[in-house]
Amino acid sequence: IRPAPGYPSQPDHTEKRTMWDVVKVEEQAGIQLSDSLSMIPAASVSALVFAHPQSAYFAVGQIGKDQVESYAKRKGMELDTCERWLSPILNYER
Repeated sequence: IRPAPGYPSQPDHTEKRTMWDVVKVEEQAGIQLSDSLSMIPAASVSALVFAHPQSAYFAVGQIGKDQVESYAKRKGMELDTCERWLSPILNYER
């Protein structure tokens, strides 16, 4: 499987920053991230790749405020920033 940041199985786009830092993507491949975390050049792709005969795609469902608060705390991110990035999967109005 090939889950990618911003897609149903990995909805948090901000994890691209972690991937870029760990693998040194900009230095190694010259691919940059914009302020909205889109990749430059636009034809670039990123993903985590897992190979196992029993692997299967999944989607993260709607999440509640308690989950977002916990996630924001663990990431060291302000709640409103976390809610903005995760807005498509929130089960509440912010």
